[in-house]
Amino acid sequence: MKVLFYILLFIILVDYISAQNIRPVRDDVGFCWSAEDMNMLMEYLNKEIIVKEESASGKFVAGISPHDDYLYAGRVYYPLYGSVKAKEVVVFGVTHGTVRSEINDPQNILILDEFDLWKGPYNNVEMSPLREIIKGKLDPDDFIVSNKAHIFEHSIEALIPWIQYNNRDFKITPIMVTAMPLEKMEEISWKMAVIIAGYIKENNLELGKDIFFLISSDANHYGADFNNTPYGESEDAHRMGMEKDEQIANNAFVGMLDEPKIENLTKELWEVNESGTPARYWCGKYSIPFGLITIDEIVQSLEGKRLEGKVLKYSDTWTEKVIPLKGTHMGLTAPFSLKHWVGFLSAGFYLK
Repeated sequence: MKVLFYILLFIILVDYISAQNIRPVRDDVGFCWSAEDMNMLMEYLNKEIIVKEESASGKFVAGISPHDDYLYAGRVYYPLYGSVKAKEVVVFGVTHGTVRSEINDPQNILILDEFDLWKGPYNNVEMSPLREIIKGKLDPDDFIVSNKAHIFEHSIEALIPWIQYNNRDFKITPIMVTAMPLEKMEEISWKMAVIIAGYIKENNLELGKDIFFLISSDANHYGADFNNTPYGESEDAHRMGMEKDEQIANNAFVGMLDEPKIENLTKELWEVNESGTPARYWCGKYSIPFGLITIDEIVQSLEGKRLEGKVLKYSDTWTEKVIPLKGTHMGLTAPFSLKHWVGFLSAGFYLK
């Protein structure tokens, strides 16, 4: 009888697992989806980056992460994730142009999903209950639920292997941010902050230790391939383009985070040329300010304090070239040259 019971229990468990809705991987070239490959990458970086960059003093509660290919941006991801060990991670992701073209370019909203699990290199990642709470409490006009959008978007999945390397059992709340003006962004982010702060209070969570916030973004996409060559295509042009990226990052992410910094950041990232084309191409031009406003409101509500920021590392594909790691399944999804380079950074935000 006991044997029959365990057989039936096993069958039920198998049926349950097979019935679960697992989000498929979008990018199986630039990112790392096997434990063996992720371990090899981290072993390489652990040996190469002997002196790890010091973190600012205070409680580490939020960060900005790249989402470019690991063989390009691995050294820039690296200093961010060693201390991210919270049991829940909220990720504010991008809605890239390829996704917008597939879903009729929605604007002024957030995009949530309804998958049961997301794939990771070590195990599948469970959803936090926070996602369904957001769906139940946020105004219906402020979000849509689209598995299709999350299937086509790669900016959130890129962060999962890095989190999971140090933290195998975390739960995720994936949130895609669409284009919206600052006023709408503030309106929705304040509502989100109330919901998330309430969830944190109700569950006695501690910022940084129990719940962590990540914002996904690469920096400027420069060169003729992007129709973005304000300085030309020489080595000097590359230097000037990098300097502009670093200036934007230092002005926005270093020191105390406040409303004027975020507003000035939107002016930089949303600037257009006389021709009407964007002055620069940061793919996180909406995810970054939305995420920062939301996180800032949450921290003020719960702690009565402001966050202090620090740029951990900035670089780009032309400077980094390709990490010479052999024997993995990872590759490159785009070229690197003076006609085609992408900047990226990692930043941390701390509660003093």
